[in-house]
This record gives sequence, C-alpha cells and structure tokens, in this order.
Amino acid sequence: MRCLPTAAGGCSAEQIDPDESHIARPMPVIVTYGGAALAEIAGCFAFWAWLRLGKSLWWIVPGMVSLALFAWLLTRVDADAAGRAYAAYGGVYICASLGWLWAVDGVRPDRWDVAGGIVCLIGAGIILFGPRTA
Repeated sequence: MRCLPTAAGGCSAEQIDPDESHIARPMPVIVTYGGAALAEIAGCFAFWAWLRLGKSLWWIVPGMVSLALFAWLLTRVDADAAGRAYAAYGGVYICASLGWLWAVDGVRPDRWDVAGGIVCLIGAGIILFGPRTA
C-alpha cells in the first residue's frame, strides 16, 4: 500500500498487488540498459585509449564521467535487488560490446559472437522478467 497526496492535503491509499511490485517494465529497462552499456564501454575505452593507444592522460576525465553515468543509470532499473539488475545488465553489456567491436574496432562479429549474444540476452530476460515467488 502506498499513500498518494489528495487535494485536501491528506492521503488516499492505492492498492498495489504485491505479486506485481517487482515486475520490471521492458521498454524503460531496455533504454536504461542500453544507455548504461554505452556509458560503461565508452568509459572503459577512455582508459584503454590512454593506457594502450598512447592517448593523453586527459582521456580519463570523460572516462570517469562516463563510468559515473553508467553506475547512476543502473540505479534507475526497477528491480527488486541490485544483484539481479546487474546480472541481467550483463547480457545487454555483452551485446553492446559486440556492437562496439564492430563500430569502433572495425571487427565484424562472427556467427559465434552473434549466437553468444543472443543466448546472453535470453538469459538476461529470464533473470529480469521471470516470475518470482514471494
């Protein structure tokens, strides 16, 4: 039960089905995870560029901002436990990394990369959207 403000300044109670309070909504979750994946990969790439590609030390500044954005975005996922939100995010991260591999590194994912990504997304969906017992 939660209290919603009324025009008179009091509260009116709205029933929430306890069995549905944990259910994540697919579209907002997909958008949030997509943004988090992009922020995490970009942040990590900034460190990669500095340490492996010889870029300026200043590359880590936007990298840190990007990693902070990544962490904040994961808190926006409506899940009943942080670990479950992070576990489901892992599948999205893997697929986003394969997209980065193609777009930034210039290496086209092969059929095994694609198959593995699909398996990971299916697993992420099961973790995040599967029915839970009380």
